[in-house]
Amino acid sequence: MIVVGLTGGIGSGKSTVSDGLVARGAELLDADAVTRSLQAPGQPVFEAMVARFGPGIVSDDGSMDRAAVAALVFEDEAALADLNAIVHPAVGTELRHRLAGLAGSASVVVLDIPLLAEGARRGKPPRYEMSGVIVVDTPIGAAIERLVAHRGFSDKDARARVARQASRTERVMLADLVIDNSGDRELLQRQLDRAWRWIEDLPSVPGAVADTEEMS
Repeated sequence: MIVVGLTGGIGSGKSTVSDGLVARGAELLDADAVTRSLQAPGQPVFEAMVARFGPGIVSDDGSMDRAAVAALVFEDEAALADLNAIVHPAVGTELRHRLAGLAGSASVVVLDIPLLAEGARRGKPPRYEMSGVIVVDTPIGAAIERLVAHRGFSDKDARARVARQASRTERVMLADLVIDNSGDRELLQRQLDRAWRWIEDLPSVPGAVADTEEMS
């Protein structure tokens, strides 16, 4: 099994890159998707979050209001720590389970981990085996433009979100391969072809043990 870590800042186009790798044959384990599944109504993570943050984080349809959660924890370090303590261990356990199901296979597994660089910033390097790490790099201005144009952020909010993340330099330092997503789709497709050839030459790993700090 070849395990490739994939990370990038908000607005970098990381999801487009992961979709491109899946189209070329990869299995995707998306930490954000796992988080959303564990925050579904009735799940222990959902119940624990409502107990900690109150019914205001529940939408009218009964689902988790992720925007409300983000607003609560964005500038409250204690609240963010409480959220991480609820979510990260559960996400790590689920990813361990899914990786174990693929262990020993010939699959290429892409671990999409948004906060990989943030974990390294806190002195917590990943504690699972990876064949290599891909970082999707995009200029801050381009990322902000995408957040405003396609995800409904205000310019101020987009800049604040970007500023709270690891820097481009911190992310690139983790990379074995950098995908520059500042150009057009044709350029990105050429880089994805190059990335896939690079992935196919990577060594396999016997398994992958997830570190809960990096998993959401």
